[in-house]
Amino acid sequence: MENNHSSDDRSEPKSTSIAASSIGNGDADGGTYAHLRNLTDDTFTVEEAVEAIGFGRFQWKLSVLTGCAWMADAMELMILSIIAPQLQCEWRLYSWQKALITTVVFVGMMLSSSMWGNICDRHGRKAGLILCVVWTFYMGFLSSFSPNLTWILILRGLVGFGVGGVPQSVTLYAEFLPVKSRAACILLVDMFWAIGTVFEVGLALIVMPKLGWRWLLGFSALPLLLFSLACKWIPESPRYNVLSGNPEKAYETLKRMANENKAAMPIGKLVCCKQEKRGRFQDLFATKELRKTTILLWIIWFNCAFAYYGLVLMTTELFQVQDSTQQCFRSADDNSAVDCNLQCHTLSTKDYIDLMWTTIAEFPGIFITLGIIEFIGRKKTMAVDLLGFALFSFLLIICTSRSVMIFFLFAARAFISGAFQAAYVYTPEVYPTHIRAIGLGSCSGTARVGAIITPFIAQVMLEYSEPLAVSIYAVVSLIAAVACLLLPIETKGRSMQESAMTMDPVTNENISSNGIGNEIISE
Repeated sequence: MENNHSSDDRSEPKSTSIAASSIGNGDADGGTYAHLRNLTDDTFTVEEAVEAIGFGRFQWKLSVLTGCAWMADAMELMILSIIAPQLQCEWRLYSWQKALITTVVFVGMMLSSSMWGNICDRHGRKAGLILCVVWTFYMGFLSSFSPNLTWILILRGLVGFGVGGVPQSVTLYAEFLPVKSRAACILLVDMFWAIGTVFEVGLALIVMPKLGWRWLLGFSALPLLLFSLACKWIPESPRYNVLSGNPEKAYETLKRMANENKAAMPIGKLVCCKQEKRGRFQDLFATKELRKTTILLWIIWFNCAFAYYGLVLMTTELFQVQDSTQQCFRSADDNSAVDCNLQCHTLSTKDYIDLMWTTIAEFPGIFITLGIIEFIGRKKTMAVDLLGFALFSFLLIICTSRSVMIFFLFAARAFISGAFQAAYVYTPEVYPTHIRAIGLGSCSGTARVGAIITPFIAQVMLEYSEPLAVSIYAVVSLIAAVACLLLPIETKGRSMQESAMTMDPVTNENISSNGIGNEIISE
């Protein structure tokens, strides 16, 4: 293996070396412009290898493992809406204290999401994923021993800090998928999220009446432990390996994929484009197109988390409101507001069953999104899902019976879960490899800002005005739908970019402005 960085001339490719050329003075940070492809037909990139190998047994195994991470993540977050009513009764909490239990989890996620993205871009997707999963399991298990509100807030906040890195499993997974399979695979893996939420409700139905919330927290942490043990099988992304200067490892991983899929490797030598500067937050705004994309994605992700978790929390709250036989009347000359805040209504078996029905809505939501995303594109799919959520949220204002309310909740949950999963498809596709993890991490962090706010709408404001609380979710979703349509890039059928590309004014070929040098590793 040999490097060749020429600034003024263009050398011919050799059988065991590469042809690379650089022009200009580089970027503001001292990088050089380097041609990514000045190659003969006997070379191939990771992208071309992944396309040639196709989807097979290797990806099926990776799908299950990635899905297990999503399932465990879903369980840790779904549990918030289940234990909150129980803790309010057991510890005599005010509504704002109950909301705070949820909020601290998302504060932890917000603070850590970009950090995990930076770790995954700098030190590897696999290393960052294993670290965050082990952290989440440990803190989740410890939280089951919380003696009071202070400790549950501290430990669940630390759980959130770890959960902030779990979305990086999508970054790793997407980098192994060919273009034609990518959207369908990510959406189908996201079914494990729906499975996790349904499983958590079923587990709560069995555990809560007999053993209580502590046992539920303990059992819910176990899938994370199993996933961390299974991570030994997961290889590092070959896209990350070539950018970090490890073409041998990338080639070994590609050969493993080909062997397991019983497919042939491309003939020739693997191109390696090493990039020293990876995972830099400022690179999300390096070009006008990236800057606009990042800001609009933050709006979309903010709403997805704000609306999704708001609906999850609001569902159990609406059940309690309907089941309550006591009415809270507030006037200027009484203090009944305090008594209303301290009302205690634990979830009944009927509540758990109805919660199960609304949770199952995530499955049709995923299938609807899967059915349209390859036809109308990622941007329009997200917009349609968000408009559907807004419509059924507004309808919640006028519903009068429990059965009608459950139907509207079912439909709204289907649409918002579809929008959220479509965002997970689009985001890894739109960012280049060297900032893909930090890009997804920043979006995830912005989403957690919405999730931090949402408990105070779904659990506190709802007590004072149901129409106002529901309307807020609908209006914010309408704004996010507009943001989807304004995104400058449609990624349907688009290859995953290795770096932010620009055009060489001399040759009219794609070049990079991020200090990338080319290498080739032989077969």
